[in-house]
Amino acid sequence: MLITLCYLYLWARWGPRSAALVRSTVRRLHRSRCSFTFCARQPHPGERVCLRVGGKVFCTGEAQFLDDLSRWRGLRGAPFPPAERPLPAEHIAFVTESASALPQDGHGAPDSAKEIVKWSEFCSPLAYKAGDPFQLMAAASVDNFSSLGIAFLEDRLRMENGMVPRRIVSVHLEESALKELAKQRKEEEESTDMDAVTPAGKSGLAPAEEDKSRLGEERENEGAGGGEQHHLHLSSCHECLQLESSTIESVKFASEENSPELPQDCSSTGQDEELQNLQKGVRRINLAGKPPNILIYLGSEAAEGRLEQVKAVLRECVDAESYALYQLHPERVLRDPWLENCLLLLIATQEPLPEGIHRQFMAFLSKGGKVLGLSSSFTFGGVQIKHKNKLRRVVHELVVSKRDSSEVRLSLLLSGSVFEEGTKGDGSSRGKVLSRLNNAAEDAVMVHLSHGSSGGEAILCQAHLELDSNSMDVQTEEDFNLLKMSNSKRFEVLREILTCLGLSCERSEIPELTPIYLLSPDEEIHLAFLKWLEGNVDAEGLRASSKVSLKFVPSREAKVKVAPSLVPVITEMGSFSSEHFSLHAYQQHLHTKKLGKILLFTEVTTTTMNLLDGLMFDLPEEMGLIAVAVRQTQGKGRGGNVWLSPMGCALSTLHLSIPLHSNLGQRIPFIQHLVSLAVVEAVRSIPGYEDIELRVKWPNDIYYSDLMKIGGVLVNSTLIETTFHILIGFGFNVNNSNPTICINDLIAKFNREEGTELKALSADCLIARTVTVLERLIELFQEKGPNGVLPQYYKYWVHSGQRVRLRSEDGPLAWIVGVDDFGFLQVHQEGGGVESVHPDGNSFDMLRNLIVPKH
Repeated sequence: MLITLCYLYLWARWGPRSAALVRSTVRRLHRSRCSFTFCARQPHPGERVCLRVGGKVFCTGEAQFLDDLSRWRGLRGAPFPPAERPLPAEHIAFVTESASALPQDGHGAPDSAKEIVKWSEFCSPLAYKAGDPFQLMAAASVDNFSSLGIAFLEDRLRMENGMVPRRIVSVHLEESALKELAKQRKEEEESTDMDAVTPAGKSGLAPAEEDKSRLGEERENEGAGGGEQHHLHLSSCHECLQLESSTIESVKFASEENSPELPQDCSSTGQDEELQNLQKGVRRINLAGKPPNILIYLGSEAAEGRLEQVKAVLRECVDAESYALYQLHPERVLRDPWLENCLLLLIATQEPLPEGIHRQFMAFLSKGGKVLGLSSSFTFGGVQIKHKNKLRRVVHELVVSKRDSSEVRLSLLLSGSVFEEGTKGDGSSRGKVLSRLNNAAEDAVMVHLSHGSSGGEAILCQAHLELDSNSMDVQTEEDFNLLKMSNSKRFEVLREILTCLGLSCERSEIPELTPIYLLSPDEEIHLAFLKWLEGNVDAEGLRASSKVSLKFVPSREAKVKVAPSLVPVITEMGSFSSEHFSLHAYQQHLHTKKLGKILLFTEVTTTTMNLLDGLMFDLPEEMGLIAVAVRQTQGKGRGGNVWLSPMGCALSTLHLSIPLHSNLGQRIPFIQHLVSLAVVEAVRSIPGYEDIELRVKWPNDIYYSDLMKIGGVLVNSTLIETTFHILIGFGFNVNNSNPTICINDLIAKFNREEGTELKALSADCLIARTVTVLERLIELFQEKGPNGVLPQYYKYWVHSGQRVRLRSEDGPLAWIVGVDDFGFLQVHQEGGGVESVHPDGNSFDMLRNLIVPKH
């Protein structure tokens, strides 16, 4: 037999009969105790190579058995063989291993010029196992198995879940394994586990029968051309009526839940500008009447980046344009006349202060100066420092008392010292404890001291308010998580302290709006759009809209004032440049057929959700619209919420056209899930970044693990005749560590823990990758429905087996089991049935694990 195989191998390698070799080999040997493997690697020892095609091989080896299926999950509707007997004699069981990859990653995506073979059309899927690689178990006839292997070797095999196949290997399923798989499937069906969800209110048909029944209903509905039996219940479903014009959910990047609305009109009259300048001048003199110098004393410490570290945290708290930050070197403390020119002295060194320097700092206080000590050795009066080595570089919870008598609990990195009241005092100093550790000793770690009769005061803290989770002193993942979860509260406490010491912590002024640039990664599409414009604007180049009118001009030389309701659009791409967005990077990472081809880019806008309103209903579908901004001044959210967008976020709005009678058109709520999944896949499909802890949270959030929100999705839909026009606003933190966390924080954390050197990512790259992945997911959904994407969605979501309370904190207990066919969350109530939770009518509080109706 080996001689025959070698002869066939040599003949096939130099002849045109590779397909015939695969088929004949599988037919002859499939009854024997051997396995067949198609892969893109060198064969393992013991495997015999039968055929090489490019960098891929077909080989045979010893039989491979699957006898432990405890980690496998049955697929909904999978045609399981009876447990009491093995597969039919002419069928082969096999496992396909695949991984996520974008086309540009060079992982062997199918060649569009060749005839594509769809994996599911040649086999019967049985089960899957999540992980990397993602594994699908299936059964196929001998000839169909051969067809899949041939398509794999020739780069013509496409997986419906959008992944790229890496390896196909035949396996032997023992009778005991089949029984285990069938039993597991039965248990999952009975418990409506998330990977085998039966929507609430459906019939009790078996999976295959239910699919046939549903298919029949859909065909009847299509034949009727509409009516009450459509799955999108436009005539009877309250949620779907709301969905036509409502926002599904907003993303709030800051920690404030009730951020004030920003002004609707950012333009100013001459008198307004004069008044603003006057106010700005008053603010620069500051509340104490001194020049706005903040001096930072670091002692003799010369650690690289220490000064920038302290400056960075101050810039996050105060208006950077209102204060000047300088380092006060030890040799200048006694020499330079800084006492009269300093608004705040910040001491951030643990080394002992020389007596002369300490005396000079006390003189500053006597003259009414303000001092902030951050883990420093500076103290005075009756307060002394006690060292506790067990608290050094430890992350611990502390309780801070605010001026309004409320308390804030947060976790911070400790210096290893605490305050205690001494026996000596100078009689002119008075103190108050502002914060204690949440421990048995209730150690004091923050005190407020006043000195003299001129208003001198100091706030001294032995917790590192200046250090975040990226500090090298943070050693464990638990500490990283605790610090990141307290990050917004850290800034809240810092702003409280600085305000108490007389500084202004007001938000920076709203930036001026900027013109839009018309860009495209495809020059032909750019020219086609300009041609389309000729017949779709007035004589002055104006495209009017009730939200934002766009005036198309050839260059910046056209003097058109930017206003919230009228924005000039510069059509000449050659003059475009931005330090925050690279068209080349966007072009390099965008691989779509339609989406994201026409790009409206601006540095500052009110909200990207309004920029496409005047174009999206008339523009040809192949010119996919997207708006991208660096900053937004009036970001929109549901129910009046403000969408905050600091520098470093990826902010964009994408337009989609979805036919009403398509798979996705019948399940519009799924769009938010697809976009959330696309954002996560955009990062985790990059080689080396697969283990970055980015996940999806129902219905439309992107999370770091299950701990902190890192971004979200906003969806508006309008139904015109038989087409949904969808505006998708998505934003996620890429390079802004504060006030919460960003993707590059997670990459830096991963590099520290794993010793890798993954590069930080940019917003332009990730927006393009997100749009690319989204188009692929939409195509997959339109072809296969929910089951085409749910395995990927469940792979990254945070809710597996999560227990929640319904309606109130004392409500009935329930377990999250999955997502139903319309994108709604399904929960299994203890002692009851399965309920679907609609995203427009419910709020999911991750911190309290509570699902309640929204009011």
